[in-house]
Formats: sequence, structure tokens, C-alpha cells
Amino acid sequence: MSRKRLVKIAKTVLPLLLGVFLIWYSLSTATPAERAELWNNIKLADGKWVVLSLFLGLLSHLSRAYRWKFLLQPMGYDPKFANSFMAVMGGYLANLGVPRSGEVLRGATISTYEKIPFEKAFGTIVSERIADLLMLLLIVIFSFLIQTEGLLHYFQSHDINPFLSIGVLLIAVLAGIIVLRIIKNSQHHLILKVRKFARGLLEGMRSILKMKQKIAFLFHTVFIWLMYLLMFYVIKFSIPETTDLSVAAIMAAFIVGTFAISTTNGGIGVYPIAMGAVLLLFGINQQAGEAFGWILWGSQTLLVIVLGGLSLLLLPLLNQKK
Repeated sequence: MSRKRLVKIAKTVLPLLLGVFLIWYSLSTATPAERAELWNNIKLADGKWVVLSLFLGLLSHLSRAYRWKFLLQPMGYDPKFANSFMAVMGGYLANLGVPRSGEVLRGATISTYEKIPFEKAFGTIVSERIADLLMLLLIVIFSFLIQTEGLLHYFQSHDINPFLSIGVLLIAVLAGIIVLRIIKNSQHHLILKVRKFARGLLEGMRSILKMKQKIAFLFHTVFIWLMYLLMFYVIKFSIPETTDLSVAAIMAAFIVGTFAISTTNGGIGVYPIAMGAVLLLFGINQQAGEAFGWILWGSQTLLVIVLGGLSLLLLPLLNQKK
């Protein structure tokens, strides 16, 4: 087996193994009584709030797929909404295996079924992520304003610097732009190929500036994150211990959960532990906090697995003529 193949397998398997290990470690270090309490909280969760959370999550996915067209239209592309939605869900499914691989799969999928050059499609996805990053930054700032002490305590105890993470992402974007400008005038044959790809990528990224429906794009961006917050918020009513959680506690837990998901393959193993740890700061016992995390993470992950799996199955069937 080639070294490249081994590296590819390792990138997929190691994050999953880490997630499984964290699940095992979390359960093995708990006492039998604590494990029983955790399971009881999950088992007795109020299903109607879980269903509502799933509905809100679905609305965010639909809105993301619809928002995408505002970036593709300035370049002359108008993909079918069904293909956009299935590409988005297929990408989410891929992220459960390899973090951030979903963006590549999403771009490749829409390129295959809508004849949109991959580099242009991927450029629009980069622009989307920048818009989402700004929304997350606003939520982080707001949360720090209303719950500075709790968040700082959690981040310091877990050696997490959210602003450093955001800064690194911004620097990576700027570095990419600088590299593209450096190779702009080179005539090397390999660089010429890279330049062609880079031009398409930049055209995709610049589409955010050429949109005619900027207000609609902004509306959907806010709507997507509002749905994220609401699908998180309503889960608190599914467990008696978390029903009285304050908005400040919810915002703090939401931010921690967002970073847990964005830095791992879908938050497997990490998300419930993170919820248990951060909610402990707000007087929620660890078992109830982890149950909250398991219910939210488990239900939304199941939604992604079902819709993502169906999307990858139906895409070729619904686009047979292409």
C-alpha cells in the first residue's frame, strides 16, 4: 500500500478512533450510578423538543442550500435547488468522516451535476465560510459581553483560545490571497495550471461582491445561525435539569459546542463531554450536561446521516440525463 494511501486512511480512521476513545473514557471513568443517571436522562428526554430541534436544524440546511444560489448566479449559474441541497447534505456527511472534507465534496458534487467549474463552486463555498465566520465572531463577542467570567474559566481550564482559532482562520484566508497574487505573473507551466484554478477560485469568492440580492444573502446568513441557536436552545426543555438554563449559559455552551464540532469530525466523542464540562459551570451536574450534549449531537448527527446518505444515493438517480 502506498504512503499516500496510508495517509488518506489515517486522516479518516484516526479522528474516528479518537472520538470512540473519548466516548469510552467518558463512560469508563463514571461510576455505575452516574452512567445510570446519564442513560436515564437520555431515555426520558421529551421527544417533542427533540423533533422541534431537528426541524429547526433542517430549516438551517435548506436555507444554506438556497443561499448558495445568490453566489452562483453572478457567474451565470442557476443550479436546481434539489441538487444544491443534496450537495450540502452530502458535504455534511463527509465531514463526519474527515473534518472539512465536506466542502471539497460539496464543490465536486455541484460541479458534476450542474456543470459548474469546481474552482468557481469551491470559491463560493469559501466566501460562505467567511460570512459564517463573521457571524460566529459576532456571537462570540456577544456571549463574552453577557458571560465573560464563565466562558473565560472554561476556555482557560481547557487551554482553548477561541480568538486565536478565529485569527488563524483569517490569517489562512489572507495567506491564500497573498500566494495567489505572488503566482499571478509567473509563466511556469505548472503555475499556469494553478493560475487557471486560482482565477476560478477568486471569481467564486468575488461573487459575494457581485450579488444583486445582498439583502437576501444577509437574511439567510442570519437565519441559518438563528436556527442553529434555536435548535440548541429548545433541547434544554427536553431534560428537567436543564429547563431553567439562562440565555448566558446557552450562549456559552453553544460557542463551546461550535468549536468542538468545527475542530473535529462532527464532534464525535468531544461534543457531549464539552457540554457536560461547560454546563457544570452553571450548576448543571455532569450527567445531565452530557445527556444534553448526547441528545442534541445524536439527533442532529442522525439527521445528517439519513439526509446525507439519501442525497448521495439520489443524486445520480435524479440526474441520469446529465
